[in-house]
Order: sequence, then C-alpha cells, then structure tokens
Amino acid sequence: MILNYIIIALYSGSLLVILLYSLLQLELVFNYKKAKKQKKTYPKEPQDWPMVSVQLPLFNEKYVVERLLKTISNLDYPKSKLEIQVLDDSTDDSKFITERLTKDLKEKGLDIKYIHRRRRENYKAGALKEGLTQAKGEFIVVFDADFLPPSNWLKKTIPHFNTAEIGVVQTRWGHVNRNYSLLTKIQAFALDFHFSIEQVGRSYGGHFINFNGTAGVWRKTCIEDAGNWEGDTLTEDLDLSYRAQLKGWKFTYLEEVVTPAELPVVLSAARSQQFRWNKGAAENFRKNFRSVINSKTLPFKTKLHSLFHLLNSSMFLLILIVAVLSIPILYIKYQQSALDFIFYILAIMGVSTFIFIYGYWTSYKQMHPVRIKSFFEFLVLFISFFSIAMGLSVHNTLAILEGHFNKKSAFIRTPKFDIASSKDTWKGKMYVNKKLSILNGIEILLFGYFLYGLYSAYLTQDFGLVLFHIMLAFGFGFISFKTIFSKA
Repeated sequence: MILNYIIIALYSGSLLVILLYSLLQLELVFNYKKAKKQKKTYPKEPQDWPMVSVQLPLFNEKYVVERLLKTISNLDYPKSKLEIQVLDDSTDDSKFITERLTKDLKEKGLDIKYIHRRRRENYKAGALKEGLTQAKGEFIVVFDADFLPPSNWLKKTIPHFNTAEIGVVQTRWGHVNRNYSLLTKIQAFALDFHFSIEQVGRSYGGHFINFNGTAGVWRKTCIEDAGNWEGDTLTEDLDLSYRAQLKGWKFTYLEEVVTPAELPVVLSAARSQQFRWNKGAAENFRKNFRSVINSKTLPFKTKLHSLFHLLNSSMFLLILIVAVLSIPILYIKYQQSALDFIFYILAIMGVSTFIFIYGYWTSYKQMHPVRIKSFFEFLVLFISFFSIAMGLSVHNTLAILEGHFNKKSAFIRTPKFDIASSKDTWKGKMYVNKKLSILNGIEILLFGYFLYGLYSAYLTQDFGLVLFHIMLAFGFGFISFKTIFSKA
C-alpha cells in the first residue's frame, strides 16, 4: 500500500509541474497573439553603417564550409565596414580546405581572417572569445557552419540597434531540408514553436529570451560587460544571454527575418544535438537560477518564466516518470476503487495536453498555409513529434541529470552534410556515429514495456491511457528501429 502511495505521489507531482509549465506556455501563446496584432515599426537605416565582425565558428565542417563561405562573401554591406573571422578548430583535413577557401576570398579583396586553434579549449565559447580579442567590429555576428543568411541580412538586423540598451538582435531559423524525412519534419515543428510562440511571447511579455547560438548579432560591449563567453556549460549562448539580461541589456527578436539552416538528417546527429541542448539548459539552471531569484529588479512573473525557461529541458525527466509509472497506475486504479477521486483529479490535469495542442497549432498556422486538411495534417505531425520526443526521453533525461549534477562532458558538434533536398544523401559520408550504447537497449526494453501497457488496458478494461501508450510504443519503437537498422 505504501508503494502505491509513493507511485501516486510521484505520478501526480510530475503531472502537476507539467500542468504549471503548460499554463506558462499558454500565456506565451496569448502574448504571441497580442504581439501579432501590433503595428510593426522599422528603424531607419543609419547614414554611416557601423563596423561589423562576422564570426564563423567551425569544427570539422568538410561538407558545408564552401557553401557557408560563399554565402557570407555575398553579404550586402560596405566592404570597408565588414570583417569576417573564420574560427576553425578543425582536427581533420577540412582545415586545409577552409584555409584555402579563406585565402581565395582574401585575394578577392574581402577582409577575412583564418584563425586556427591547436587546442579546442572551451570549445565554441573559447573560439568566439579568442576571436573577440581580435575583432574590429562594434557589432559581432555569429553564424554556425550550416546557416545561409540572405544577402540583405545585415541591413535588416543592424538598424535595430537603435538604442544604446539593445545588446542582441536575434533572427528566426528557417529550414532548408524541412521535408527531407519524418525526423527533419518533427525537428522543424519543434523549432518553429520555439522561434514563434516562445521567443515572441517572452519578448512581448518583457521576459528573458535567448540568443540561439547563431543567426544573431551582439553589441561587442554587451558581451564584454556581461563577462564574455564562458565554456563551463554546453550552451554558452543561453548562459551569456542570461548574464547579459541580468545586467540590464535588452534583446530584440525579429521573427520576420528568417535565416535558413540545415536540420540534422540522421538520428545520431539529432541525438547529440538534443543531448547538448538539454544538458546545457540544466547546467545553466544550476549556474544562474540563484541570480534570477535574488535579482532586485526582475518582477515575479519574469522570474517564474525564467526559471521554467531554464528548466525547459527537465520536462523530459517528468515525462519519463509519468510514462513509466502510467502502467502501475492502471493496476492501482483497477485494484483500489476507493482512490477513484484521486484519479479523477489526475485526469483533469490532462488538460495540459490540449494546451500544448493549442500552442503548437497556433505556431503551425503561422508557418503553413491553412487548408481544409490542415488541422488533420497538424494532428498527425503533433502526435508524431510528441511520440518521438517521448522516445528520446531516456537519452535526454541522462543529459539533464548530468547537467544538474555537474558531470562535465565534451561539446559534441552536430554533423551536417549539405542536405537540402530529397536527392541529397548522408550515406557514405564522414562524421556519422555508428556506436550503440546501453541506452539503446533500455529504449528497446521500453518499447516492449509500453506494448505491455496496451495489453494492460485489456486486462484492466481501462482504456483511458491507450492513446498515450500507443504514442509511447511508437516513439520508442521508432527510435529503436532507426538506431538498429540505420545505425546513425
């Protein structure tokens, strides 16, 4: 009986935190809708364009570096005011390709410098920090290797530094290979929600937003005032964002300026990216939550949104707890009819699912033309996304726990393969991780466990969690199948 109460307490506590998180997300949806009704004003172009340094942090980018440098060299900006820094930490033969391409552009009259570090100290943060010591620009632009800014990108962003308190201008990510596969579709689906609802919603509400590591501009003095780049977390972008905003700097988010990029096309690449983002967020919570709570200037609501922003990735831990305990809950409910009132309350907490559907539908409508079949197509994508996200919950929970308990690990870059259409392929290329781990075995076991959950519905004649268990079985089945058969 005591074990039953412990299970119910863990299950209901996790559901309660998820519900609170969903309510805060709902407020961001409302903020987003209000922001979209506002009349937009655009700052005038400066008569004298300021000096800009574009930083390109690279690490073993054999397949995309030529595309990147060609794109950056086509930026429409006064050449005398534009500096490009190629911050190359590569350890393979791509460094020779990059150095040659940089030399070619320099000979064509571009102010471009190749900077190679022999020791990859502090990873991307270290490269950006070292480049900053040599940067001539008043403003610092960062592009990861797979990003393809349009030629007018600088002229669309730089004018937004129209007041001295603006420290960052961030743009929305686009996706050149959105429809390549189910994996890329669900990644785009999730990122679209972040770059519409979350970024706009937080910005409109006066809450902290974040520089997304790329496709944005920093005022150099803002970086320096906030303490410069630090490599003690895996998401140095989120860390510097919070330190800057805690010092009073303002961030501007431009949803209408889209910077296309390539989504990971193999599961191992998506896993490594998810691991870094989720662990980094947990590390940032550990590092910055006291500063947020103790701030004398932040209103309570902004503190609450900031804490849940930093704990965003930790929802995977709660989802895993709810998923694993959902089958014991079925049997407890079947055997303990006296506790029915508790299960009615737990069922009401399921409203969080409908809140997420509403939020993602709001985002989806913004990104896609609305047709008769749109909502059906959205539901299929939503269910696929949540199923596969839950299938990654074991992997992401490990990342979260390592972050919260301060276990350090290397910054693993996300490999990109110059994939823009269904005709392109990653097969036979370098950088694909084919190693299996014990986590893969756990994911396969959970696939079987949630199939048993479906059988349990028949045994208990309680079908309230059938859809949930179908999604879990599909999610862990998809992850297991991709891991075993594609090995990437």
